[in-house]
Amino acid sequence: MSSVPHYQYITQSAQLPPLLAALDRAHEIALDTEADNLFRYKTRVCLLQIMVDAEIYLVDLLADLPLADLWPRLAAKPLIMHGSDYDLRLLRELCDFRPHSLFDTMFAAQLLSIPRFGLAALLEQHFGVKLDKDHQKANWSRRPLERGMLDYAALDVHHLPALRDKLRAELVQLGRLDWFEQKCRWQIEVARDGFAGPDENDWRIGGSEKLRGRGLAVLHTLWHWRESWAEKLNTPPFKVTGNELLMRLARAAEEGASPGELLQIHLGKRHDRLAPSLESAIRRGFEIDPRLLPRRERRREFNPMSPEELSRQDLIKAVRDRLAAGLKLDPTLIATRSQLTQLARDPAGAATVLLPWQAQLLTADPAWPR
Repeated sequence: MSSVPHYQYITQSAQLPPLLAALDRAHEIALDTEADNLFRYKTRVCLLQIMVDAEIYLVDLLADLPLADLWPRLAAKPLIMHGSDYDLRLLRELCDFRPHSLFDTMFAAQLLSIPRFGLAALLEQHFGVKLDKDHQKANWSRRPLERGMLDYAALDVHHLPALRDKLRAELVQLGRLDWFEQKCRWQIEVARDGFAGPDENDWRIGGSEKLRGRGLAVLHTLWHWRESWAEKLNTPPFKVTGNELLMRLARAAEEGASPGELLQIHLGKRHDRLAPSLESAIRRGFEIDPRLLPRRERRREFNPMSPEELSRQDLIKAVRDRLAAGLKLDPTLIATRSQLTQLARDPAGAATVLLPWQAQLLTADPAWPR
């Protein structure tokens, strides 16, 4: 790892006043978080990294700290972040955090067509800094935190202002600063909704749309079985078992395999503990009438598209792809697959589906459907 900047690790309330005073003086803040989403059923924000006036503060969010005065000070200042979507949603749910200004260095790198736009890659490219990637998947809820983890956390924010300066200059040179600022404002708005709440159709994982009968019912009971164990063990569901196994069992049931045949699997180190309840879940799946399962609400984009709309979608996609190639941009930065569907149904509604720069770029093309 590159040389580590000086930082203050805040675990006691007596350490907060200097940070609050620094925030009052600051004109901008570099911000990042570390969470335990790889280790707990419900994610917690464990550490907050703040760089202000060249000083770095690491705030232990699992310590008993009075932080009511911290959040409004952070929200009032322009923020520099990298890949802010997840962090902002976490903070929204933690403390109703609602920032007013953002510079996201990942968005900037994407609009500059930088192929490797992860923070580690950008820091190595621009500053020769090499982050220890092992800490990206560390358990940030463990206490005490190791010195190496704290050093890594400090480096995550240390270079953000300098990286911002470099990327901003390139955006100005390409005439894309306004595009970028629109994207950042959009990110602030969507993050204010937090994470989507639980839905009765969350069990419909990738591939489930191909199931129709018994396999669908088995998948339903298996998903809820896994969710129940994940909550009981306080671990992410994928650590109970992955989606691939759930789908393999569901497909086998769909193809006529018996409950006994489905049970010819091993669940790893927890097999003896989990296997009896797995058998019960599979047998319940065989007993359920799949016609009684929760039905997915039919939204407009799930309705079959007419031949005219499909043709229009192909045309809009071709326009998008041609423009993206000319600008050397990932096509999805101009319009995503879902947005293409919406535009095919209502080309006149581009301004309501896209950011202003995206809509203007597409609709100004001579091939855009009128």
